Amino acid sequence: MPENIVAIIGRPNVGKSTLFNRLVGTREAIVYDTPGVTRDRKYGQADWSGKIFTLIDTGGYVPRSEDVFEKAIREQAQIAIEEADSIVFVVDGLEGLTPFDKEIAHILRKSKKPVHVIVNKIDSAKLELNQSEFYELGLGDPISLSALGGRKIGDFLDILVDDFHDEGEAQAPETRLRIAIIGRPNVGKSSLVNALLGKKRQVVTEIPGTTRDPADSILKYQGKELIIVDTAGLRKRRQVIESIEFYSTIRTLKSIDRCDVAVVLVDAKVGVDKQDIQIIESTLERHRSCVIAVNKWDLVEKDTNTARKYELAIQALLGMYDFIPVVFISALTNQRITKVIDTAIEVDKEQNRRIETSLLNETILPEIERNPPKSSSPKEIKIKFASQVKTDPPMFVFFCNEPKLVQEAYRRFLDNKLREHFGFSGVPFTIVFKKK
Repeated sequence: MPENIVAIIGRPNVGKSTLFNRLVGTREAIVYDTPGVTRDRKYGQADWSGKIFTLIDTGGYVPRSEDVFEKAIREQAQIAIEEADSIVFVVDGLEGLTPFDKEIAHILRKSKKPVHVIVNKIDSAKLELNQSEFYELGLGDPISLSALGGRKIGDFLDILVDDFHDEGEAQAPETRLRIAIIGRPNVGKSSLVNALLGKKRQVVTEIPGTTRDPADSILKYQGKELIIVDTAGLRKRRQVIESIEFYSTIRTLKSIDRCDVAVVLVDAKVGVDKQDIQIIESTLERHRSCVIAVNKWDLVEKDTNTARKYELAIQALLGMYDFIPVVFISALTNQRITKVIDTAIEVDKEQNRRIETSLLNETILPEIERNPPKSSSPKEIKIKFASQVKTDPPMFVFFCNEPKLVQEAYRRFLDNKLREHFGFSGVPFTIVFKKK
């Protein structure tokens, strides 16, 4: 089910990043008592009462400023407003209502999105009266809290998740395989979709980010219907270049949530870069299976070992994600483009595969005996039994006497051994330890 996207908006230095860190449970966003520290957005996943949502931390929104950074921040915040399902508008409860707050409220009212006004820095009941002046914004009941101290965060989250859309309950589940074509702007996503469909379904130009919205297309392949999702790049807007990567990232997250298998398209001439790695990590963190397609392979000078060397180089960069299959294609010349679909179908079969309990234990318990888990306490960890409890994506439960003592390194060891014996190419899976 697609996750809800929540954007945190507000003028500089009202505590947006502090709230982001509080909700995500990390300190990913830089927090410092200086306006404008957050120039880029941070993305994170939060979970409340079983409802998972994507949180976007934006920079301080300064309407009509001519400062180059503030203009870029404003543009990115506007895109976040457009793409979000709901908006958290943070104001400063100690400083009070400002003209900037009123201008931002006017913009948010025009968005017609659900808006929650958060009066931050209300650290005690004595300060509760400070929220009353924010009724003037005309955006409903203000919610007072302290992002730094955590005061009334739970009350706010109850309200936030209550109006999340809950898609799919009244609809029959989609049985056709959904394949999302994702990647950095201008790597050839639309060209690949066009080549697969055999028609100009998507507009293709040399300008990064031509695609406006994710578009579902039906591909009839070997007697079956598949759904191809082409990820949008930057919307054609009045404003420009600063936000191509930002807009692309939001749309990529949405497309990942809507797919069964993601095909991450990489430019053969550029190679795998930091943004490609981030896209792959986002895919796997969202428990979606993955294929890497190296596009524009026709432009690379080759000898007999070029593809293998390139694949090994990609796997070295991927590190712990080296289980993702790699295919080499050219959307321009149609070279091996059906290999992308064949590989995605195989990966989907893998993520729906269930290992029999007897085979799993016969295979994995001897590996555990040869390499037992180390313990940081005097207690010995004994793993007695393993079982696969679900598919799509797979989850394996290992029953042991001291599940809390099992270290992350040993989880990775079991991950590697499961892949070594059973494959699961391109498939993220979960390992859980439970008390026997």
